[in-house]
Amino acid sequence: MTSHQTAPQTMKPATAAKKLGVYLEATPAEFREGVVSRAELNALHADPPAWLQELRRNGPHPRPVVAAKLGVSIAGLARAGVTEALTTEQIEALKDESPEWLQRERATQAEVRKEGARIKKRNAERAAERS
Repeated sequence: MTSHQTAPQTMKPATAAKKLGVYLEATPAEFREGVVSRAELNALHADPPAWLQELRRNGPHPRPVVAAKLGVSIAGLARAGVTEALTTEQIEALKDESPEWLQRERATQAEVRKEGARIKKRNAERAAERS
């Protein structure tokens, strides 16, 4: 049995914003109030309009993007009390200030990455032994 798509797949604006890596509240009203089809999402990825380029460049950025730009986890942002979307300028200011919480969270994130790499290596060695 084969399935035929009769209607285009659509998603809520929040889902589309997440896939685009932008803060929903900063998007234009027509984006927030409608639905986004897969084709529209692909078009936004392939040829981003000026508003999308501006949001990606200057923000405000959603928490996952803020965390990535700061080199910390989303949980680390929450522990530090950073719950709002930040602009690129605010992120750069935090990097320049390098507060104690940011240094601590970066160190924690580095340990997590190091542990992940160790586990991946161990699993690869075990898989090689079984072969």
